[in-house]
Amino acid sequence: HVQLVESGGGSVQAGGSLRLSCAASGYTGSTYCLGWFRQAPGKEREGVAAIASGGSRSTYYSDSVKGRFTVSQWNANHTAHLEMNSLETEDTAMYYCAADWSNRCMSLIQGRGSMTASLFDLWGQGTQVTVS
Repeated sequence: HVQLVESGGGSVQAGGSLRLSCAASGYTGSTYCLGWFRQAPGKEREGVAAIASGGSRSTYYSDSVKGRFTVSQWNANHTAHLEMNSLETEDTAMYYCAADWSNRCMSLIQGRGSMTASLFDLWGQGTQVTVS
């Protein structure tokens, strides 16, 4: 039973950077995509970045983070990252990583459809990012 655990959140000034980590407790080789979502108080959960597993390394970024955030695949330690630069106060939210084991995310990666929570099977508990 694989679990995902996020870390790396914290408080940072606007313009600063943070690197979030998503550690999987087990084998990640069967995942199709890794995604990152965020949810601010009173707002809906928003998908911000996703990356396909394997050699394609194709990515998706929401317009709100494109050019500022970079998502990486699982490494040999079953850990993935979200590099966040030029942070803005609007980036303040709880950030979640999620994995797709059912091959539902490829339409997103191929530029079709939206990044919705229903594309992903397994979720972490979240890590808070506060930008002031």
